Amino acid sequence: MASRKTVIVTGASQGIGAAIVQAFLDRGYNVVATSRNVSKAGFAPSPNLALVDGDIGHASTAEKIARTAISKFGSIDHLVNNAGIYGAKPFTDYSIDDFRSFVSTNLEGFIFITQHAVKQMLSQGGGGSVTTITASLVDNPIAGAPSSIPMITKGGLNAITISLASEYAKDHIRFNAVAPGIVDTPMHEKNPKDFLKTLSPMGTISDSKDVADAVIFLAEASNVTGEVLHVDGGAHVGRW
Repeated sequence: MASRKTVIVTGASQGIGAAIVQAFLDRGYNVVATSRNVSKAGFAPSPNLALVDGDIGHASTAEKIARTAISKFGSIDHLVNNAGIYGAKPFTDYSIDDFRSFVSTNLEGFIFITQHAVKQMLSQGGGGSVTTITASLVDNPIAGAPSSIPMITKGGLNAITISLASEYAKDHIRFNAVAPGIVDTPMHEKNPKDFLKTLSPMGTISDSKDVADAVIFLAEASNVTGEVLHVDGGAHVGRW
């Protein structure tokens, strides 16, 4: 059991998060999956899977997740910060409550669980990785999908990824990000597919598995750190 690596996945109950959980389980990892209601997400019971319900924007949830990983599996080797919320509307329509909600889930959620994971990785002395889901819109905004306020938070995650990659390089704790474009998840189930296809130069919509594959690559790419890997059909390269 000790030879199995343990990964924490936040925002794990559906869409990209659920695909990431399954991808790690399929590759023989221990997984601690967490979201507000992950215990009702329908995951098949497995001795290699632990479920923790809770709001990632609360410090107490992060503490519970870390404690579960260490008590059940004995280590924290990888963390995937997938939990995130998004909403598009004109800049002047966002309320301060909208902003605080984005900060709570997207930024505070990152800080609380990542601090626990890094402390544990440092104590283990064997390195590790943190992979964070950000957004292609950080690099190439689209006027038809105005999302300035959530992008403050997603852009901040790209920035802290690079800062931490530098800070912990000598400890072999790697920090990377995956920046998706449009992904076929419940978030977009009410959006017309023809419109969504216009939001990338390749005219494609990614599957959750496409993002999960990128996360697996970065978790296992032992010499890659400080990278933002775009899974967006080329949207980040500019106009099309």
